[in-house]
Amino acid sequence: MISRTQFLKTARRLLAANRVVGLLGARQVGKTTLARQIGEAFDGPVSFFDLEDSRARARLEDPMMALSTLKGLVVLDEVQHVPEIFQSLRVLADRPRGARFLVLGSASPTLLRQSSESLAGRIAYLELPPLGLPEVGLKASAALWLRGGFPRSFTARTQTESADWRRGFLRTFLERDIPQLGIGVAAPTLRRFWSMLSHLHGQTLNLSELGRSLGVADTTVRHYLDILEGTFMAWQLQPWHENLSKRQVKAPKVYLSDTGILHSLLGIESHAGLEGHPKVGASWEGFCIGTLLAHLKVPAEQRYFWATHAGAELDLLVVHDGVRRGFEIKRTSSPKVTPSMRAALADLKLASLDVIYSGDETFLLAPKVRAVPLKNVTCDIH
Repeated sequence: MISRTQFLKTARRLLAANRVVGLLGARQVGKTTLARQIGEAFDGPVSFFDLEDSRARARLEDPMMALSTLKGLVVLDEVQHVPEIFQSLRVLADRPRGARFLVLGSASPTLLRQSSESLAGRIAYLELPPLGLPEVGLKASAALWLRGGFPRSFTARTQTESADWRRGFLRTFLERDIPQLGIGVAAPTLRRFWSMLSHLHGQTLNLSELGRSLGVADTTVRHYLDILEGTFMAWQLQPWHENLSKRQVKAPKVYLSDTGILHSLLGIESHAGLEGHPKVGASWEGFCIGTLLAHLKVPAEQRYFWATHAGAELDLLVVHDGVRRGFEIKRTSSPKVTPSMRAALADLKLASLDVIYSGDETFLLAPKVRAVPLKNVTCDIH
């Protein structure tokens, strides 16, 4: 079992300060394992309800009666199966003494509308992403990139077993998990959209073009994208634009959340297949940006990309306390300062620009511009 110490510490801190904590993340990402570790370290009684189990759901047919007498920590796993329980949690959370609740869910608060409405101001959220470089170690970076960070995919004995697991995950997600959320999109339709999105990984999003390819309206495409975002399978990077003399791109970029799932949708099953695929650069860009964002702990409202219609661009712009930091991803062992980087430095008034590359050493490329190996991100970027 791979230790996820940082998330364990964060979850325990949130539980100490809040009566209800939501641990959210994609299916099979390790939420249940982390919840059991939290329970083992909890000082007091622990009650665990797996709401995928019909027997557990039967015990909670009257949530107030079942939960009001419990003490210590109550874990409600896969809570999206019983969304009506949030109304009871609202009442229980307002009681001065009683249990603390750890709620595990595979859908965002937006998708679980009852959660965001019933427990507004009463719940703290922690999102558990797939495994990252700090957890698996630098020696496993190539395997993590190819297989992705879902624990069972990453730890599979062989590459074939990893690829088989991911194919099964995709099928189960589309045929079982999505319908259980009450979403009425046919599995083949959503699979086709997801596959199309994999080919747009790291590119600006054009809803109209996607709609024409699928033969549906823009609003339908938006609905499909909301589903994948709401189940932690995709995310968007918003564009930065301000009053400049240059025309700037104003459409978001789209990324799949896990490179292993991306590679399965693209039909990539080996390192050789990945290296020879047209999307290898986009895949590595998403892998690096995900590593950066996890390390910097950057909320969505502080992260952007920047691009002009003339061709200048910046892969990642982080804006915090008025300071602008730029990050450019280059899959090369010999990075150089490009005209695009100079334009970003000047136009965006960057405090620094780090070029994340595939080499071994951190060094200065120009004033305010450094080359930083991906393996040194957690050491050299603060």
